[in-house]
Amino acid sequence: MPQGIQEETLRAMIEGGAVRDVLVSRQKDKWTLAIRLGGAGSRWLPVRSRREALRTWASLTAVGRFADAVGVRGFSVEL
Repeated sequence: MPQGIQEETLRAMIEGGAVRDVLVSRQKDKWTLAIRLGGAGSRWLPVRSRREALRTWASLTAVGRFADAVGVRGFSVEL
């Protein structure tokens, strides 16, 4: 099972309708984005960069721009 999902794969899954939930959360001074493919019992998969295991953004606005660019229609925010 993968430890995270890369941006290219995320785009394909969103286009295919496989992503059920999207969650943005704050970890220390950075923001992260994770997706869930199955129902309520399934794991959250964090979005990763090519070099890092976890992609982070400096602001919630930046995460929103990224989400819009990959096709996310809405997400929940966990503070």
